[in-house]
Amino acid sequence: MSTDRADVSRARRPAGGRLLPTSAVVRWLAGTALVAGSVLVVVLVAGGGAPQPSPAGLPDAGQLTGWALPASRLVADLAGITTLGLLLAAAVLLPSPVEQLRWVPYRGVQLAVRTAGVWFLAVAVEILFTISDILGTPVQQALDPVLIRSFVLDIPQGRALAIQALMAVLLAGVARSVLTTRGASVASVLALLTLTPPALTGHSAAAGSHELAVASLLVHVLGASLWVGGLAGLVWAAVGGDGLRHAVPRFSTLALWCFVTVAVSGVVNAGVRLGSFGPLVTSSYGVLVLAKTAALVVLGGFGWWHRNRTVHQLDARAQTSSGAREDVRVFVRVAAGELVVMAATVALAVGLSRTPTPVGSVVNTSPAAELLGFSLPPAPTLARLVLGWTPDGFTLALVVLAGLLYAVGLRTLRARGVPWPVGRTVSWYAGLLVVAWATAGGLGLYSHVLFSAHMVAHMLLSMVAPIGLVLAAPVTLALRTLPGPRVPGELGLRQLLLAVLHSWPVRILTQPLVTLTLWVGSLYGLYFTPLFPALMNQHLGHVAMELHFLTVGCLFFWVLVGVDPNPQRWHPLARIGLLVAAMPFHAFFSIAIMSSATLLDGAYYAALHRPYSVDLLADQQLGGGIGWALSEVPILLVVAAIFVQWVRADHRESRRLDRTADRAQERVLRGDAGEAAADEPDELTRYNAYLAALADHESTSRRDGPHRR
Repeated sequence: MSTDRADVSRARRPAGGRLLPTSAVVRWLAGTALVAGSVLVVVLVAGGGAPQPSPAGLPDAGQLTGWALPASRLVADLAGITTLGLLLAAAVLLPSPVEQLRWVPYRGVQLAVRTAGVWFLAVAVEILFTISDILGTPVQQALDPVLIRSFVLDIPQGRALAIQALMAVLLAGVARSVLTTRGASVASVLALLTLTPPALTGHSAAAGSHELAVASLLVHVLGASLWVGGLAGLVWAAVGGDGLRHAVPRFSTLALWCFVTVAVSGVVNAGVRLGSFGPLVTSSYGVLVLAKTAALVVLGGFGWWHRNRTVHQLDARAQTSSGAREDVRVFVRVAAGELVVMAATVALAVGLSRTPTPVGSVVNTSPAAELLGFSLPPAPTLARLVLGWTPDGFTLALVVLAGLLYAVGLRTLRARGVPWPVGRTVSWYAGLLVVAWATAGGLGLYSHVLFSAHMVAHMLLSMVAPIGLVLAAPVTLALRTLPGPRVPGELGLRQLLLAVLHSWPVRILTQPLVTLTLWVGSLYGLYFTPLFPALMNQHLGHVAMELHFLTVGCLFFWVLVGVDPNPQRWHPLARIGLLVAAMPFHAFFSIAIMSSATLLDGAYYAALHRPYSVDLLADQQLGGGIGWALSEVPILLVVAAIFVQWVRADHRESRRLDRTADRAQERVLRGDAGEAAADEPDELTRYNAYLAALADHESTSRRDGPHRR
């Protein structure tokens, strides 16, 4: 391993050398830190988040905790964003003619190991100061192991910070062993996941529309991290001496997506926290939101400048070394200024998280509101089930993103003049519509309240929506539209997707027995164990169940009727057999719920005190009956889809054989019969040769039969 690392670190050092001296980079880092720290101080003072002396007799954490807590959060955020950017640059932004990382990408990954270490230390310090802040004691007393253990195990915010710290350590270990672009891709995904835990707590977790607030903040954080981190990775590559001609266009596309994502999610999150338009100009929090909006507009202007000048000039002057180097120098100067604004914006966001919101934390007035995160809805009617909605931000974000990505793929194919079946498009958006209704629509609303509605939503997510999604061939669309290698030998995005499809985890998951076990076994493992009440009593537990149903359903029906490439392609009869094997297990599950005299989660539904459907056991048995009845419809749809695919496959094979026979016949007419039979034998030629061989064998047997005996 050490020899490989030495080879990688010495391989293909850029001919141009470093673009800027180390002293200039250090001065820029110091200036950026000074600007970000100054913005944080101003925001804390202006927004009311600065430490204030406590009234006499009340515990006081002290000035050190009041200032060090947001400062440690700022350092953690910047370290995490930088780590993600360095890994992202090595994985997908910078072109690589070989899979093994070379020079700048490799050194960037090794630098990411150090920034991940800083990330861990900053989060660890934040844990100590958070304990001090919550208890109102000096930070020295927060060093008590008992307090630390209680904080990280019993308090949601403590658990989130502890998980992030552990994931940062894991990320550093993974990045330490990365030598290829595939490894850098895995590390990039892990870095994204490491950014998520703190977004699940804080202001958003206490907001009125809990799931919408948390989901919008999570999308906001991930979009901003990809944007800022990606630019930081490009600047690192440029300063290190690597070319940007291929990397900047790809980042420009990513930055556009991130800009839209950050803008939309920011509006949604600010709306939840502000409550109305009035506090936008009358509260300190609203003024800071406007300042953050102005920073976003400035960053959008930087992005527009890059798209209209940098991208074209880097490509046009790439053949001239002096011109290309000057363009890279201009890019670095502008990008460095952009990063300063981004760092200041991150500091503003940290200060904003310490600023009291106009809406404030929601005090739930009933047990139902405490469990649901919203008021108990009225009795269900057909209109409420069809037209109602609930702010399920996670699935709404998933549905919107999936719809936009598919639309972009269709637009790309249309620009190339490549046709795409209309039926697949209709199938995709119909599947997304089912997902939206079962999670954020009226059915999704009552799935939190009634077990019968929960079962209908479960059936739609696991047995109806997946059929439409897999028949839409999204992976095939991605393979046709994702960019390929930018330089010879590069592992492009399309090749990365193909590598995932042929990886050993996908091969295992697409084994029929494995998919059957996951699809059916998860029913019994979820509903007949303590896992179901545990998930129902958590705000994010319901989201986890929804995503699980949808994921397992898509996997199962991908094996059965999926159009996309599958490492385990089975004969139609075998797929029908797999479906028939699954039917009894699903039917028995529904019958078991119908005949059960025990509530699966009686405590949760009893705590809602709903004035309708008061017989909890009858509602549960109704859910089992609905599950039994609805299971027949997807089965018929799948059988019909398999039959249609079978017929179409036969037609395609027949046309292929006809074309082969026609080509052979043309060669015969030209007098090349022997060559045709030898080079490209068709089925008819092989069959005639087989008959001729049988006839020759029979004549030989009649002639030499007595002697052979």
